[in-house]
Amino acid sequence: MAHSTNIDPNTPLEYQSDIGKLNIFGFWVFLGAEIALFATIFATFFALKAGTMGGPLPSEVFDMKNTIIMTLLLLISSFTSGLSINELRKRNVKSMMVWLIITLLFGLGFLYMEITEFIHLVHEGAAMGTNAFWSSFYLLTGTHGLHVSVGILWILLVMFQVKNRGLNPDTAKKLFVSSLYWHFLDFVWIFVFTSVYLLGMVG
Repeated sequence: MAHSTNIDPNTPLEYQSDIGKLNIFGFWVFLGAEIALFATIFATFFALKAGTMGGPLPSEVFDMKNTIIMTLLLLISSFTSGLSINELRKRNVKSMMVWLIITLLFGLGFLYMEITEFIHLVHEGAAMGTNAFWSSFYLLTGTHGLHVSVGILWILLVMFQVKNRGLNPDTAKKLFVSSLYWHFLDFVWIFVFTSVYLLGMVG
């Protein structure tokens, strides 16, 4: 692994190797592709959102209290993920792991509530094949939920690597990019909450 020479001691651990810097830059490029993916799915949703014939309206079956709790879980998990990176910068592994575990618990809580919501909607007659609106709804929220699942697995794997290999520029880089990914998912959910749920309730 190539390391930078004359490293400033104040340089974050994840940036203390040349390959770490390149990997982080490459991950930003990857996030650009993810933005393009979700932009396409959002465009599909907005193109089909008026197709509600033959099924319940979103305002009739959405549970806003449930959605607000889901949103709070994800927002808080993004905050705790940021706290874990703060502990990473201090090289306090124990506290970092605690905040990562809390982040995962909030993420799992979000997934549980989302799956529960899907079951509720299906029972109310709003299945994926009901009409165009519900097809695009499940495509958008399901894709986001799948990404959250991937994020949880990713963070778990990095935590195991830190436990087995210790905190070093390589594992620090992986922790940092997994946190970036988690913040990205939180960012996407804000748009889902606004464009799908809030507009669905008033529309």
